[in-house]
Amino acid sequence: QVQLVESGGGLVQAGDSLTLACAASGNAFSIRAAGWFRQAPGKDRLFVAAVSWRGDRTSYADAVKGRFTISRDDDKNMVFLQMHSLKPEDTAVYYCALEKLPYGLGSERNTDFGSWGQGTQVTVSS
Repeated sequence: QVQLVESGGGLVQAGDSLTLACAASGNAFSIRAAGWFRQAPGKDRLFVAAVSWRGDRTSYADAVKGRFTISRDDDKNMVFLQMHSLKPEDTAVYYCALEKLPYGLGSERNTDFGSWGQGTQVTVSS
């Protein structure tokens, strides 16, 4: 069983940058695609970004494309989300997740992910 712990959230102003980190413990991190999702109050948990198990494919939600970058470091068992030009509508709890099945290309469906972190709050003030 993989455990995920996010960090790096906080309160920032519009236009600022922030980098989230997700540390994974347990087996099989390096053969699983990873993703970031976010959930605003009263809203569904939505896809933000995903990276394939090899790290050679990434995908992004339209709302963050060009501003966010997902990456992974398999030597350190970590996944990162670099966020630039933050907007108030980016305010949410951000969750890191790993796909249920190995060797994935990075899904946008939260039902394809089986391991989740506890989330980290990102608040962007205007």
